[in-house]
Amino acid sequence: MPILALESEPLAIGVTISGDVFRVSLDDGRELSVPLAWFPRLLKATPEQLRHWELVGLGQGIHWPDLDEDISVAGILAGRGDQARVRHAAA
Repeated sequence: MPILALESEPLAIGVTISGDVFRVSLDDGRELSVPLAWFPRLLKATPEQLRHWELVGLGQGIHWPDLDEDISVAGILAGRGDQARVRHAAA
């Protein structure tokens, strides 16, 4: 019986910010674009604060120390924004 090898979770290797989105480059070659509106702290941040990010957990997440904001790659891939934000019901 063949054995299926499990692939590892992709890791972030870089972040760029342009306009109202941030892009996360992954070690598997993908690039994810995420609206800043998903993360109110990022949306309200200055350009300088947005540029000051660091990878955490070997790339499992991104941390903005000036904003106390942490975002996981797994969360982005799952389509989750800021879990603390209020979701409004559709009208």
